[in-house]
Amino acid sequence: MRILLVEDDTNQREPLQAALSGAGHVVDGVGDGAIAQWIMSQREYDLLILDWLLPQVSGVSLCQHYRHMGKTVPVLILTAKDTISDKISGLDAGADDYLVKPADIFELLARVRALGRRSPLWKGDTLHVKDLTLHLSALTLEREKHHLRLSTREFQLLEYLMRHPRQVLSRDQIEQALWEWGSEPESNAITALVRRLRQRLQAVGANWLETVYGIGYRLNPDVQS
Repeated sequence: MRILLVEDDTNQREPLQAALSGAGHVVDGVGDGAIAQWIMSQREYDLLILDWLLPQVSGVSLCQHYRHMGKTVPVLILTAKDTISDKISGLDAGADDYLVKPADIFELLARVRALGRRSPLWKGDTLHVKDLTLHLSALTLEREKHHLRLSTREFQLLEYLMRHPRQVLSRDQIEQALWEWGSEPESNAITALVRRLRQRLQAVGANWLETVYGIGYRLNPDVQS
């Protein structure tokens, strides 16, 4: 999933962003409500995690604004406010869940998995292209009797390709899908990542990752492997 994490305390945002990224998510982490409001208008997300108290624009106001934009993806409010009235205010603003800080990482990841099941992209805890299976929670690849653990970036690229089988994806599309807001890959990063993933697929007998020269890459399960 692509997640927008808005938390102004870097001591809390950075560990949360690292944990979410380690679970295979692409996470745009920002610390300012006004910046977050602008990003929300520029990018599509599968989940928003919003701190309540933020500079310039509060998390609750962000949630209300997001709903007024017609967006229906899940929103998790993350805050130190823990009274019943506070929870009601957050939920009435359009939030789907509410977690009191300091958040336990494992509980947060469990809630993210639960909220992810509400995404229109959710097709279960596994993705399948022919006999190739990607386990989303374990970041593992399976084909016949072969099981491989993927790195976070390898997993993210394969998930993106498996959600668009046979479709040629440009380098720009891959960069937009996999790299966080405010960062960009080094000049050879995508080429190196594709090479590593191709080796992983070949290891399970699925030589399906094609380079379409001058255009991009595609996962083509129809080729002989």
